[in-house]
Amino acid sequence: MKKTDRIAEFVTQLGQASAPELDPRYTGFFLCFNQQRYYEAHDVWEDLWLRDLASRPAGNYRFFKGLIQIAGAFVHLQKQHLRPDHPKDGRRTRPAARLFQLAADNLSGFRPYHMSLDVEALWNFCLQWKSAIEKSDFAQNPWNPPQAPRLELDPRH
Repeated sequence: MKKTDRIAEFVTQLGQASAPELDPRYTGFFLCFNQQRYYEAHDVWEDLWLRDLASRPAGNYRFFKGLIQIAGAFVHLQKQHLRPDHPKDGRRTRPAARLFQLAADNLSGFRPYHMSLDVEALWNFCLQWKSAIEKSDFAQNPWNPPQAPRLELDPRH
């Protein structure tokens, strides 16, 4: 099964639990993220980003990209946590910190709220995670599965 087919099937399942006013890939991103399925969150959001590239409002490009970068940062941290002594996976804190900074840069123009998301809080979140990694000179991974962060949508905004 091709990646796009796998994601389409996954998105169909997500649509059953999704808020009807939001694209199931958008809400699916948050569902996957909160289940610590960061790679899937990245793929689901990237699918929305790439498929709708021509039709979505150009003003959301950086917003979508920032969310993809956050998921990517957590893919790096999760892999580093699982295999800290692996030659490649053991060195993933630096690219994670870089992705947190890129995400903050991309989300900055959407503060305080956008698409039911508290972007101000998410922007601060990115900078805090980046800072935590840098303070250890990239030696410590702040991600811990039992205390993994969650991202929540707020339909009031």
